[in-house]
Amino acid sequence: MIGKICGTGSYVPAHFLDNNDLSKMVDTNDEWIRERTGVVRRHIIEEETTVSMSVEAARRALENSDTAPEELDLILVSTFTSEVMLPCTACEVQKELGAVNATGFDLNAACTGFLFAYNTAQAYIASGVYKTILLIGAESLSNTVNWEDRGTCILFGDGAGAAVLKAEEGTFYQPVTHSDGSLGDALTCMSRHRKYRPAEEEDLDSYMHMNGQAVFKFAVRRVPEVIGEALEGTGFSVSDIDYFILHQANKRIVESVAKRLKAEIGKFPMNLQEYGNTSSASIPILLDEVNRKGMLKKGDKLVMAGFGAGLSWGAVCLEW
Repeated sequence: MIGKICGTGSYVPAHFLDNNDLSKMVDTNDEWIRERTGVVRRHIIEEETTVSMSVEAARRALENSDTAPEELDLILVSTFTSEVMLPCTACEVQKELGAVNATGFDLNAACTGFLFAYNTAQAYIASGVYKTILLIGAESLSNTVNWEDRGTCILFGDGAGAAVLKAEEGTFYQPVTHSDGSLGDALTCMSRHRKYRPAEEEDLDSYMHMNGQAVFKFAVRRVPEVIGEALEGTGFSVSDIDYFILHQANKRIVESVAKRLKAEIGKFPMNLQEYGNTSSASIPILLDEVNRKGMLKKGDKLVMAGFGAGLSWGAVCLEW
């Protein structure tokens, strides 16, 4: 048995900051941001929270999959930016949905998080522990961004995406994942609850810090490699894949991956121009968009690939 994606949903805040808005906050401009990242706008929470965005994305995924909340066995949320530490985000979602039969817990793998959550769900389904699972990737990254740091504030946005998996026979699933903690300093964010924390105005470590060049070089090398690893176990080639659903971090990264794989760029849908990098929410938001646009047909072969803090990266081949 494996888990088949049978419905998707997403939510992003209505409020947004475009590149011209940011040019009034830091030394940058629209042309500079577009050229280096491809990002034009990023949606930012106002009244929303990580929990509320998760709930709305989940409701849309349940509706799309024709699944009642009571049918859920497990709710798994990937996030590192929830406003709630205890109870976990997944239990808050369970409460709001009325998913009374579901177990809930959170997973933190940053930008690779939704992919790792998907693999975790597949393991539970394969073992027979659960049959119907709700996956959510949700982030309020604007709460962790230093809005005076041009290197990070231009990149990140807020949002949530969700998918419902149900146990089925007969379709394929091939995952490959990696982590290298020795590279972790390339992307960090310290807890605001640690001991001996500096005063609020001095505690810059509690904001995200990124070595952009290091992450870029890592991604353009490792992502094509891990996609190749995943394909090896399927018997399919790059040309057999209908769409590559990549983490939306940077337009140049996506283009470089396509080039290295010698694949058509049209097979790499992108929405980072509208949302920026939404970390765990990135892949499921994009998956929901291509699903609702009618781009996906039953039997299509997809690759989902993520990369980010850890440093961690991975890819999975699946059939729609």
